[in-house]
Order: sequence, then structure tokens, then C-alpha cells
Amino acid sequence: MRVAKLRRGDLRRCAELEQILFSGDDPWSKAAFAAELDRGHYYVGAYDADENLLGYAGLAVVGRPPEAEAEVHTIGVDPAHQRRGIGRALLLALLGRADQFRATTFLEVRTDNDAAIALYREHGFEIVGLRKRYYQPSGADAHTMRRPPRSTVEE
Repeated sequence: MRVAKLRRGDLRRCAELEQILFSGDDPWSKAAFAAELDRGHYYVGAYDADENLLGYAGLAVVGRPPEAEAEVHTIGVDPAHQRRGIGRALLLALLGRADQFRATTFLEVRTDNDAAIALYREHGFEIVGLRKRYYQPSGADAHTMRRPPRSTVEE
């Protein structure tokens, strides 16, 4: 498996995976993914040896150091390939990008997604807020999590 820049040709597959992964919470369309790429946001895909898309992730960075902030927009992994480290690899790619800007990084995660919360905590995130009924139409709550800025070089 390798992580690389998300290809436009994979946006239809991203939208298909969204339907599977987030069917109860307004999954993104192909057009929504295209708009994110058009805005210049950082999106990566996880690919197998045959170049099939196994997962995707996206990050937006605003501002410049030392005020830069990053927001994880999405991470999704094909259910047939979950629990194999793909989500972790995608997250690390996003955090590497955020670290290039020394950005404080934020994300929202469902309060009932214990596996994701544990992964995010493992990589330096802490819960800093609660967004009631954040996910629609399900009405599920979300934690806001934050990771302090880091440089790409150990200080």
C-alpha cells in the first residue's frame, strides 16, 4: 500500500466509499471532492499494488506560521480494508502536511467512534469541545479535537 496525491480519476470511487461509510450523515458527492481539489486543499489516497483506491483523506491549511491552522476534512477507508493501518497512514500523511506549516490541527469525530478517537489521541490530539447534533441527518454529536503545532524537524 502506498499513499500519494489523490487522483481526479478516483473521485467517483471516493463518493462511492462515502455512501458506504457515511450513508446516515450526508455523504460527500464526487462534485464535493472535486471542489476541495479545486480549492487547492491537500487530498491523498491509499493505493494497493494494482493502483486501486483503498482510502482517502483531506486537509485544509489556512494562514502562515506561526498562526497557521489545519483542519482534517475527511478520512475514509474501504470497509474491506479496514484495521490494516490504512487510516493511520492517511492520518500521518495529513499531519506531515500540517507540520510543514507548523499548524495547529483540528478535526471533528463522532463521539461514538472509539477507534478513531483512540487513533487521534495516539497522534497528539485532545478533545477540546463538543458539537451537539453536528452530523446530519443522524443528529450524532461530534467531539472537536486539537493537535498542537509541530515542526517537521525535531527541536
